[in-house]
Amino acid sequence: MLPKPLPKLEPNTYDYEARPMVKPTGFREYDARWLYEREINLMGVQALGLGLATLLGDLGVAKEIVVGHDFRSYSGAIKSALIVGLMAGGARVRDIGLAITPMAYFAQFALDVPAVAMVTASHNDNGWTGVKMGAARPVTFGPEEMGRLRDIVLAGAFRPSGGGAYEFIEDFPARYIAELTARPKWKRKMKVVAACGNGTAGAFAPRLLSALGAEVVPLDCELDFTFPRYNPNPEDLHMLHAMAAAARDNRADVALGFDGDGDRCGVVDNEGNEIFADKIGVMLARDLAKLHPNPTFVVDVKSTGLFASDPELRRLGVKVDYWKTGHSHIKRRVRDLRALAGFEKSGHFFFNAPIGRGYDDGFVTAIAILDMLDRNPGKSMADLYRELPRTWGSPTMSPHCADEAKYAVVDRVVARFQAMRARGETLAQQAIRDIVTVNGARVAVEDGTWGLVRASSNKPELVVVVESPASEARMRAMFAAVDAVLRENPEVGAYNQTI
Repeated sequence: MLPKPLPKLEPNTYDYEARPMVKPTGFREYDARWLYEREINLMGVQALGLGLATLLGDLGVAKEIVVGHDFRSYSGAIKSALIVGLMAGGARVRDIGLAITPMAYFAQFALDVPAVAMVTASHNDNGWTGVKMGAARPVTFGPEEMGRLRDIVLAGAFRPSGGGAYEFIEDFPARYIAELTARPKWKRKMKVVAACGNGTAGAFAPRLLSALGAEVVPLDCELDFTFPRYNPNPEDLHMLHAMAAAARDNRADVALGFDGDGDRCGVVDNEGNEIFADKIGVMLARDLAKLHPNPTFVVDVKSTGLFASDPELRRLGVKVDYWKTGHSHIKRRVRDLRALAGFEKSGHFFFNAPIGRGYDDGFVTAIAILDMLDRNPGKSMADLYRELPRTWGSPTMSPHCADEAKYAVVDRVVARFQAMRARGETLAQQAIRDIVTVNGARVAVEDGTWGLVRASSNKPELVVVVESPASEARMRAMFAAVDAVLRENPEVGAYNQTI
């Protein structure tokens, strides 16, 4: 029986090698994320696995689970420790090896296994690790399950059990690629930049896109867990700028960028325009609504206001539901509303049948984008982008804020905006029209300009996004106004990037 985990241990000591360490803040809204060796050790990962097996029993789910790991120097060791804990709890483990996260989700269906635990830190900096978990395909754990798992692990309330087993599934990625390529090739000749930031997707993206008929220009597809150029994050401007240069230099039809574990996709058009994923979502919604009448789409609160105001979406009878940011939240909402798809500004896209199985998959997203181009042979990606009503939007900006403080800061910010509205005060020189508080505060003023503040679910950061349908000046005015409210809280630090 493992001893009860401690929140902190000093490395290079007897206790560090003899006791499990698990920092409580690593259990987040829908993922588990820790700085490896500083916030969790290998025995702590064993405790996580044993706790997860215990939770599966509590949920009444068969203790059969798919595991995989991303391409980082320490992910294999972490997965092995997780497997030890899972087997100690009586779980039968199916190991698909080195994989992108959507392969693990696909394996739940292909191998008929109810649960999943994918070892990945996604796009986080080196040093981070984590696990994406689920027990009811295609959804992953949300706050309730993560809270129950946290309580089991931190209290040491484990229930070891016999019956654990291990099986390695040889060359499972080939099975996944065969599934996605068992369809007609594109009729249109397309040159595609496949950008992978030296992350796990680089092992698979060029092969997949080539098999479907694209001419592929690989960009940073060599696996290198030091991430020598930039983190594999298609929401990060460093990666987007590299994609834009490659698209222009190679006269590509589009550049597609995949994050570290392959469940997100970013887009740069043939002219080098870096298109934020929420605008790609509007373009896809327009395209898909012509094939699937009166569809419902779920979008996160960081996403453009065009989902509600675009005349073409209204003409096509599209229904849109703004919901909480986070892949677990959007997956569940797409399932519950039986929506055709869900879109997040971060680049997570969720396609239900007949396009996908409801989970986020960067490769399925890439195929959907190229299908859209294939259905519009006389138009470029830039042409389709220009057809959207213009708005001025910021990237996702993330000022530092400690995990222990960020939710309290957001609560104060929400209360501040609500008090301003109640007193009739202006924000960015205009009256406050409405405040959406489903996830932080999305505050909009009279001309449709809006700003969002929420707590990051994965890192010690806040999330700030602003957009205006009026002008760039109005967008910047909203950012200044939102930032001024944030600066009333001394816990808020510097931004990772700004406008």
